[in-house]
Amino acid sequence: MLSIFKRSLALLLAASLPVAAEIDPWQYNLTEGVTSVSQNVYGLHMFIFYICCIIGVIVFGAMFVSMYLHRKSRGVEASQFHESVKLELVWTIVPALILIGMAFPATKSLMEIYDTDNAELDIIVTGHQWKWQYEYRGEGVSFFSNLSQKSKDQIYSADAKSDDYLLDVDNPLVIPTGTKVRFLVTAADVIHSWWVPELAVKRDAIPGYINEAWTKVDEPGHFVGQCAELCGKDHGFMPIEVKVVSPEEFESWLGEKRAEAAAIAEAAKQTFTIDQLLEEGKVVYDTYCAACHQANGQGVPGAFPAIAGSPIAMGDVGLHMDRVLNGGVGMPPFGEQLTPVQSAAVITYQRNAFGNNMGDIVQPVDVVQYQQGQ
Repeated sequence: MLSIFKRSLALLLAASLPVAAEIDPWQYNLTEGVTSVSQNVYGLHMFIFYICCIIGVIVFGAMFVSMYLHRKSRGVEASQFHESVKLELVWTIVPALILIGMAFPATKSLMEIYDTDNAELDIIVTGHQWKWQYEYRGEGVSFFSNLSQKSKDQIYSADAKSDDYLLDVDNPLVIPTGTKVRFLVTAADVIHSWWVPELAVKRDAIPGYINEAWTKVDEPGHFVGQCAELCGKDHGFMPIEVKVVSPEEFESWLGEKRAEAAAIAEAAKQTFTIDQLLEEGKVVYDTYCAACHQANGQGVPGAFPAIAGSPIAMGDVGLHMDRVLNGGVGMPPFGEQLTPVQSAAVITYQRNAFGNNMGDIVQPVDVVQYQQGQ
């Protein structure tokens, strides 16, 4: 009987969804997940689902039996009665008892979901249009996570998409096994939502507000999610990737990230030639700026201003630096997203590319001094 039900449901999905051929026909239920919370949520869902099925069978069964056995063609006349205290007590008390029976496990699960106390690792998750920033509190590690270049290249390509299309990132979040990790979720611009189904974590990222969530994964693994709040034109290109590794691997990874931060700080003290800045600046521009201002610097009329001939790019260097680092007029701030070297390079590139030819050179130390002087 259950097999027939599954097949009927699969056929119904196949008939109603144009993309059903690309979907596993048995993926009709919630994911059980890999954490105690996700498994409790799944168990609660199935418990209530079976209760609803039993109620449905009883109610519809009684209804169909009554209609069949007491139909007019058999000469049955409808009973006439007004008010029944016993019946009213039954249909009031029985549903109340059912709701109470469901409330106990639901309350227990909710209390576990929101119990963020005694966390061993805190990670601040900040949503940006359209990327995530992760900061490991007390560890000196902070970085941005963007849609990978591989997926970006496949967006407008007619070639076959990879299995992780639109779900892989350049810098995944890494957490250790057997560790209670607390997520402090917020946003820098608009409302986002950090959602990883297999970890049973979904929290809205709201500017000026911090939502808490937690997870604890006992086995290494790789899990993906997406922003679950419509946050702008590139909402669909804002994936989440979580890698769960052993505590030893996690400490090694933290060490590598700290070394990267030290290298970035050291690079900010160096002086670069204009050719080096222009080469790096083009890479930064194509990665962070071209989506809005176009690869040729012409912008999108009525939406995003052009860099070619721009009064910002051809005006005062300080105002140009302020716009790139602090944003403004619909442009997000890039001061935290770019290193001093990247900021100096992209400003130098914008002032000398697209026919602007200002001849200006901005060094990383100029960016650092500007940030310190704010």
